[in-house]
Amino acid sequence: MAAEKKAYPLRISAAVLEAMQRWSEDELRSLNAQIEYVLREALRKNGRLKPGQSAPVEDDKD
Repeated sequence: MAAEKKAYPLRISAAVLEAMQRWSEDELRSLNAQIEYVLREALRKNGRLKPGQSAPVEDDKD
């Protein structure tokens, strides 16, 4: 079963948003998928995800 997705408003500086947009384009991901990927990787590296939650994010290509 696919994980439930929840919407969350995010305030982010223009510079960070622009950098994330460029990075997402380089990786051929949507901006949303790139943000989720970066967050998931940070959580995984810091031991914050429960086992089974570290599955790769499905690319949300636009």
